Amino acid sequence: MPLRESPEALGDSYSLAKRCFLNLERRFQKQPKLKEMYSDFIHENTNPSNLKQFVYNRVNEIHELTDKSTWHHISTEINPADIASRGVSPSKLQDLELWWSGPPFLMKPKTEWPSAPIENVELPELKVYSCCVSAEHSFEFDRFSKFQRMIRVVGYILRFIHNCKTKKDSRLSGDLSNDEIDRSTQTLIKTCHQDSFPNEVQSLKNNKKIHHKSRILSLNPYLDEHDLIRVGGRIQNSICEYSKKHPILLCVRHNFTKLLFQKEHVRHKHCGPELLLSIIRDQYWPIGGRNLARSTFRKCIVCVRMQSNLIQPMMGNLPPPRVTLTYPFLATGVDFGGPFSIVDRKGRGCKISKCWLSLFVCLSTKALTLEVGSSLSTEAFLMCLRRFISRRGKPHDIYCDNGTNFVGANNELGRMLQASQSSVSAAAHDEGIKFHFSPAYSPHWRGLNEAGIRSAKLLMKRVIGNANLTFEELTTLFTQIEAILNSRPLTPLTSDPSDVTPLTPGHFLIGRPLTALPEPPILTNYPNRYQKLEQLKRHFWDRFHREYLSELQQRTKWREQRRTLKEGDLVVIKDDNLPPMRWRLGRVKKLYPGADGITRVADFTTSRGVIQRALGRVCLLPAINPEDESLGNQGSQGGEPVHAHGT
Repeated sequence: MPLRESPEALGDSYSLAKRCFLNLERRFQKQPKLKEMYSDFIHENTNPSNLKQFVYNRVNEIHELTDKSTWHHISTEINPADIASRGVSPSKLQDLELWWSGPPFLMKPKTEWPSAPIENVELPELKVYSCCVSAEHSFEFDRFSKFQRMIRVVGYILRFIHNCKTKKDSRLSGDLSNDEIDRSTQTLIKTCHQDSFPNEVQSLKNNKKIHHKSRILSLNPYLDEHDLIRVGGRIQNSICEYSKKHPILLCVRHNFTKLLFQKEHVRHKHCGPELLLSIIRDQYWPIGGRNLARSTFRKCIVCVRMQSNLIQPMMGNLPPPRVTLTYPFLATGVDFGGPFSIVDRKGRGCKISKCWLSLFVCLSTKALTLEVGSSLSTEAFLMCLRRFISRRGKPHDIYCDNGTNFVGANNELGRMLQASQSSVSAAAHDEGIKFHFSPAYSPHWRGLNEAGIRSAKLLMKRVIGNANLTFEELTTLFTQIEAILNSRPLTPLTSDPSDVTPLTPGHFLIGRPLTALPEPPILTNYPNRYQKLEQLKRHFWDRFHREYLSELQQRTKWREQRRTLKEGDLVVIKDDNLPPMRWRLGRVKKLYPGADGITRVADFTTSRGVIQRALGRVCLLPAINPEDESLGNQGSQGGEPVHAHGT
């Protein structure tokens, strides 16, 4: 048999044993049964490479010195060597036939020797292979996105373990009971505590004090009968329930707590952060729970859509036509307002029809021109444009909406301008006029036009009321309102009586406000009358630069740049004619940065194709399972319908 001691420990005994083995080899050439059996056992049952190093060397040496065919296996019952190794009393030894005569089969021919199969036995000399497995988490919480599913999965796992340990008659089946749900929840909370508060759990189990720098020290924690960490607190004498006085501690950075907040938020009809936190604290005490409640509310898809927090980039710089010294109406904005009722004649039996207000505003001086449009046809709009050109001169650039931002996509005016946009642009091209269309549903891109419409309609409603006017009466009223609006001061007024007349748009049209009292005629002939008029005109423009332009420096709103979009972001596109839960989903395809590097327009891919919208009409949806950096440092404080937390 292989030696279990090293050659150094055996000393000369190793060499002596080797020589004895060779002598036995020569002596047992006539009866090699024992050698053959042991050889078969070594070769057939043991791979030498699996043996320990010392035994491996001895086995290889035996293989080199002997032949496999000379070794045979002998069972323990007929092996006389076992008598000496195991020991026997002398009284029994003298009558022991096996010891004195050997196995009976040795007296028979070799062909009749037993050939019993060799059983697989485990040798103590085999190598021991150890494997060390390291696991950061005993349970993979991140694999679940719903709290109830996680609880039920663990519940069925615990039932399987219970059924494996009990008899068939006592095994559980069917739906999970309330006790199994409670046991599953407690098991997960224990695992959560081991992941979040390992040092605190160990200290509490050993009845030791918690480290003085622990974040839960101020809550006076303790372990209950289920080994759950609860808040000791200071309200033990209150009449509240036990779970309210001693809630279970949770860490907000653990996925178990996040799923719990999501479940309670949806179960209580998407309640707000404060209500959600108060509901959670009836049974649990999440450390930094207020921030997690806010984060859960912000990441809820339904709440984001209902709140409609639209993206609003910082207010852009004024375009060149607003701050450039040019002739009035060289750069003009166009917009429509109405409708207004108009009658074909006075008296009974008159026919009432609709008409619209067509507004032309000078972008540099804010001067207005109001025209009456009898219909929404392309010809009627072009007639208004020709009347404006005949009165104020031909503009170089016209800025207007694209026809879908007045009332909505179903508005008649929107359909008219959408259908006639190409024909209007072609007619303007023949006149040498360049049209500039703003993105759809973006009235804030033409704020000057919208402000003029608002002012004109406000005066119209106060004067007309519910009356129906004829075309002549309405045209006269439009002209009077135009004069009033062109006499508004461009700069703020002061109470100083020495101040000069405030600058108005009328100064750039006729040299004075249109509603001012007429001056007496000049009877004296001035040889330098032309120079006088040019000097007066230059005086108006100097005041324009000195008084008016300085008032345009400040940004009255949208003062800072917030989070902008990037390609691939998922958004909801606002539609004034639909509820928020029916707004279309879109994904950012292309961005269009402005001259200042800020993006205010983008292309979005929707179920109906690619559309272009201003960023003020879209709402960014939260990413799926984003990392909330605000939860990192916490103290021990207190178009298409979609579904929230559907992943």
